[in-house]
Order: sequence, then structure tokens, then C-alpha cells
Amino acid sequence: MDASMFRKLHDPGATVPALTLTIDGQTVSAEPGDSIAAVLLRLDPPFSRTTPVSGSPRTPYCMMGVCFECLASVDGVASTQTCLVQVREGMRVERQHGRRALTMAMSENAAVDDVSDVGTADPRDGMPSGVSP
Repeated sequence: MDASMFRKLHDPGATVPALTLTIDGQTVSAEPGDSIAAVLLRLDPPFSRTTPVSGSPRTPYCMMGVCFECLASVDGVASTQTCLVQVREGMRVERQHGRRALTMAMSENAAVDDVSDVGTADPRDGMPSGVSP
């Protein structure tokens, strides 16, 4: 497919200031009031994410926040419903590919301190420490 089947309709003679945002590192123009999902639909290819299991592309569908097909990363926030967010100047959008990676920011000491007594049993009753029967 060479071009998207979606395009923006304009009133004849109307001048609307353009906003600039980046989608997957590509500079894209949009108009105030456009949702990110509407901008994604006008791109080629028009998908916003790929599925976690098969990797097939998914396109914004309901455009009202019900179906969750429009999820993308917006300004570093993953799984944002792009149909509910209006474009802003300088916004950064990244399509989500596959399963989302979760990371936890913890210091090495915090991890050790938090789990140091987990699972240790009190020899008197066999219950883990800190747990009462």
C-alpha cells in the first residue's frame, strides 16, 4: 500500500496552523484538535501497535477509548490510548511492537533488604517470620 486511505478534510479557504510531532522518529504535521490516532491513520502504514503474540499490526478502531487498539507510547508513557489524546507541538510518539517490557527501578540494597527475611521459617511453629497464625 503506497498511501493511507485516510486523509484530512479541510474547509475551503481555511488556514489552520500546523503542529509538528515525531512518530517513530519521523517528523509529521498535524492540526490542533487532531487526536494522535487520527494522525496515525493518515500515515503509511496506519497501525499504532503490533500484537504481543503474533506481531500482527493493529489500527485504531473505535476512536472513543473502548477497544484499546490505538495504544502507543506517547512522550515516554507506554500504552497510551492515542484516540483520547490531542496532538501537541513537539510530542514524541512511538508505535508499540509486541509485548511490553516491564522494568523496575530499584537499588541493589533495596532489593536485598526487602527480601532478606522472606520465606525464613520460625523453628518453633514453622510459620514465616513476621506472619502470625
